Amino acid sequence: MHAWAELAARWHGTSVTELFWLVIGFGAQAMFMMRFVIQWLASEKARRSVVPDAFWYWSLAGGFMLFVYAIYRADPVFILGQGTGLFIYARNLYFIRRTRRESEAMLRGEYAAAE
Repeated sequence: MHAWAELAARWHGTSVTELFWLVIGFGAQAMFMMRFVIQWLASEKARRSVVPDAFWYWSLAGGFMLFVYAIYRADPVFILGQGTGLFIYARNLYFIRRTRRESEAMLRGEYAAAE
């Protein structure tokens, strides 16, 4: 029980602002982790490795929250890592949307005219 008493004593003196940012940080980490759960479940269902669109949306949302948290913490390593990730996640979503638009245009016979 000694460890629990130490933990309680540590959190007792924590400001409301610091607790707020800890909740944001843990929430962001949980959201970011969901992308792996989504990817794992999709792969299990397909019985092969799959990266569903939701993986990139969860990555973007969780990465953005972690980026904001890193800015609050003023951690340049964390800021650079999450900032780079945000670009990659957004770029993948752009490719997904572009491919969908092109596929839909081809189905309607509009693709050749759009080039």
